[in-house]
Amino acid sequence: MHRVRERGIDIDDSSRRVAEYSYDASNYRIPPAAVVFPRCADDVSTVVTLCTEAGVAVIGRGGGTSMAGNAIGRGIVLDFSRHMNRVISVDTDSRTAVVEPGIVISELQRELVARTSGAFTFAPDPSSKTRATVGGAVGNDACGNHSVRYGRTSDHTVAMDVVTAEGHLLRVTRSGVSAVHAEDAAAGVAAERISHELRALAADNLALFRVELGRIPRQVSGFHLSHLLPENGFDVARALVGSEGTCAVIVSVTVTVVPVPPAALLLCLGYEDVVAAAADVMAILEFSPAAVEGIDDNIARTMEYRRGPDSVRGLPAGNAWLYVDLDGADTSEVEDKAARLLEELGRLGRLKEGRIVTDSADRTALWRVREDGAGLATRLASGVESWGGWEDAAVAPENLSAYLADLNSLLAEHELTGVMYGHFGAGCMHVRITFDQRTDAGRRVMYDFLRAAARVVVEHGGSLSGEHGDGRARSELLPVMYSPRMLDAFARFKRIWDPSGILNPGSITEPEPMMDNLMLQGIPQREWKTTFDLHQIGTREDLDPFVHATQSCVGVGKCRTTSGGVMCPSFRATGDEKDSTRGRARVLQEMVRSSPTVADGWASKDVAESLDLCLSCKACSSDCPVGVDMATYKSEFLDHHYAGRLRPLSHYSLGWLPRWLKVTQRTAPLLNRLLTPSIAALAARLGGLTTERPLPRFASAKELAHEIRIGGGRAADVVLVVDTFTQGFRPEVAGAAQRVLEDSGRSTECRTDVCCGLTWISTGQLKAARKHLTKAVAALDDGTDRPIVVNEPSCAAAFRKDMPELVPTAAARRVAARVQSFAGAVIDQAAAGWVPSAQVPASVTVQTHCHEYAVFGNATQRNALASIGVEAVREATGCCGVAGNFGFERSHYELSMKVAEQALAPAVRATEPDTPILTDGFSCHMQVRQLTGELTSDASVHLAQILDPRSTKGPRQ
Repeated sequence: MHRVRERGIDIDDSSRRVAEYSYDASNYRIPPAAVVFPRCADDVSTVVTLCTEAGVAVIGRGGGTSMAGNAIGRGIVLDFSRHMNRVISVDTDSRTAVVEPGIVISELQRELVARTSGAFTFAPDPSSKTRATVGGAVGNDACGNHSVRYGRTSDHTVAMDVVTAEGHLLRVTRSGVSAVHAEDAAAGVAAERISHELRALAADNLALFRVELGRIPRQVSGFHLSHLLPENGFDVARALVGSEGTCAVIVSVTVTVVPVPPAALLLCLGYEDVVAAAADVMAILEFSPAAVEGIDDNIARTMEYRRGPDSVRGLPAGNAWLYVDLDGADTSEVEDKAARLLEELGRLGRLKEGRIVTDSADRTALWRVREDGAGLATRLASGVESWGGWEDAAVAPENLSAYLADLNSLLAEHELTGVMYGHFGAGCMHVRITFDQRTDAGRRVMYDFLRAAARVVVEHGGSLSGEHGDGRARSELLPVMYSPRMLDAFARFKRIWDPSGILNPGSITEPEPMMDNLMLQGIPQREWKTTFDLHQIGTREDLDPFVHATQSCVGVGKCRTTSGGVMCPSFRATGDEKDSTRGRARVLQEMVRSSPTVADGWASKDVAESLDLCLSCKACSSDCPVGVDMATYKSEFLDHHYAGRLRPLSHYSLGWLPRWLKVTQRTAPLLNRLLTPSIAALAARLGGLTTERPLPRFASAKELAHEIRIGGGRAADVVLVVDTFTQGFRPEVAGAAQRVLEDSGRSTECRTDVCCGLTWISTGQLKAARKHLTKAVAALDDGTDRPIVVNEPSCAAAFRKDMPELVPTAAARRVAARVQSFAGAVIDQAAAGWVPSAQVPASVTVQTHCHEYAVFGNATQRNALASIGVEAVREATGCCGVAGNFGFERSHYELSMKVAEQALAPAVRATEPDTPILTDGFSCHMQVRQLTGELTSDASVHLAQILDPRSTKGPRQ
């Protein structure tokens, strides 16, 4: 490794980094020796050459979303996603693009839209396309939702530049192999040798390749050696696709691009079960669909449980659903095709209900259910766990129904349940199964099932892998599918490219046993005492709740996306796996297994470093398909990590903020006069805060008393909790909120004596947080079911979610169930017929609050505005970057401003001067003021202020 560093190449062998890259999205765990982040082909060549000399394995990795264990290994992992992620060129005449392997598929698609004015796109679109890379798609021969129309990645691969195990840079095309640089004599010799040996391999096995390979559209298992046949033009590029990094390391890819259809719609079809749905596939294919995807009711129920009923709005009646994408030259043609297809399916008699979906937002929402299937299927609404392992088998579409019937029988025979989703139109099924990988008995059942399932799919003429590759999950099973002669041909192909066997060893040829290196095996049975009651996430009685919670991450990597939703703002700012929710979860998983790579338990510096840039925005608790709540895990860790130790200064200044604000309310006028810029900067430094962000103006108790009426008693219709932030900094919001609630005819009981403990929670001071919440429960559990409205969304979220986890009593659960954000209260008032007395603005820019988004639903603020006739002309759905204490801390200011640039800052810059910027959260409010430079005027407003009956022109100035 020191020889790699000497070359100036970015290599990291720290225990934290090793922990992050010990996993992909499969069931396996193998710690690497180190991780390299190459910047160019020369870096790759240097690393591979040095590894060959030292006999060290090399494993290529893109987004780390491999479900078969294709992207982990004991040697050097090459992560291409950090630097080698560019679109090099686009040629619309030849309909090709040249890209680096680390570019994310959806980023390539966006780039193509931008460069071709929306005319072309990259066709392969796996459900993981928002984080999976083109290099990974080539490695696994990925397909995607629209493979019925567009086929596999191999169908779109024109050429590749690759580095061989000997360090040579070669170009493989659809007609052969050559050196990339003509002057590179050694590479030219290597190209000639490889070409000669590949031709000999094909000549020696003509009949074998024609008989055993290419039998169904989704035959991805093994190597694609049929492309070497004379009738296929000696297509080396397509033969190398799907080789899972076992033969060469890709450094650039030339792919085809396809026209974007002018018109499209979604046809959503409901069936009794997946077997009935599969029986209609051949009839659907007669109508030339672009996609035929399917899910079962387990996934739909889990989506609804985790994200609310709106998340599955639009599914027709049934227990299994097909998503059929139809496209064409114009809308009327496509709609006519959809009507005719519905008529035909009705005649066949299996369809329960069908729905034509033309609205793009509705289509996106329905597709999200399918695309999140891999994660949703892991932790179901029932609390049952299911896992990959038999994730990717494929049969010819005409055999799919019979195959699924037999697979269901096999599952029943082994007393297992399978959660099914996948590419029905291509005959490729993804199944998450209720395996128990933690016990010897459970692993025996898993092994026996996998062997039997392999035989079943082969009996139906199918393939063990249909798009994810064989990896560690299926390579051992290849003898069930292929003859010994074919397996020998695979081994010979591997040796031609990689004589020393250093490239991703253990996959396809010379496989490691599929039951070795399971990530859930060998975890010590230790009790991790936590303050949060993590039983509420649903856990097994034989597992420690904290262990179970950290293991909820299965690596699908949705936290590595760069657009859509909120998760994960720190990763979007840094692009580092360390700062993704997945990266943090993997380090925590190593901690709970007492791994040598992450030692010291709660005292671990690696975990502290991993969690440092987590903004505790809580977006992962809703955006993550399996509901990883990193904010809670971080709070729990910090509580133990600093037990009996001196904390960072900001934990005392910001963590104890409610205490300090009790003082400032009495001294605010004097304090505001004393806090000149120089004194404020000194105070900030003493408190561990940044001097780049001016301190807010403090409000006095007199100001608060002027705004609100305390009291009201139990006879009032609604309880208004004026939180610490509103009391200390925005008392005008409290007054506006009370007037808005009473504008609807409801009376209010105004409480200023309860605290949600948020600042103690976010800094991991849970004893104090529990103390405050216990008092709040006693005060608010008054025997009524009156709504409890909280002005500050983060405080409302803490009352709703954190309170019953820190105070696990029936009273806390009763109180939590009554809590709503102010936006939620507006929705209820409008539904009851209330029309605001205020002259509301026609439109606003809205900063969606992360905690409200996560706990109360991602459309809460948008729905509140719609209910009163206000258009959210711009919606910044990313984290504001301040996130409570985070953006005020000295070490985090720079990152907080980078996070703001993801959504909020562009929205603020695009907002017209007379359009209100809606920021219900105090952190968001302060960030907008920072961005606009308007620190003493109302640069942003709370929803209550634009609805305030005292206002006649929208927000008060």
